[in-house]
Amino acid sequence: MLAAQDPLQQEPPTTHELPIPNPNEDDRLPNGKSRRNEIAKQEHEHALKDADELIAVAQQLKDELQKAGNYVVPMSSVKKTEEIEKLARRIRGRLKE
Repeated sequence: MLAAQDPLQQEPPTTHELPIPNPNEDDRLPNGKSRRNEIAKQEHEHALKDADELIAVAQQLKDELQKAGNYVVPMSSVKKTEEIEKLARRIRGRLKE
């Protein structure tokens, strides 16, 4: 005779779900440091580097404009203003994050 299986004793199929990460928890790197702090530190260093570059380009632009005279604007000065805008947007984006 075949033994009838009790439907209450059957186990439901198991699903392998990953735990949902808590956004308030901070992940840790293998060295034990906070992942958020390390990312913030890197972003700060990049922003400082970009700010230094921005200052250098702005100084170059100032020097070019002083040498050019009153009525002449060199094409390289226009390119420098575009580079200044790009650097400023990049710094602003890093600071907003």
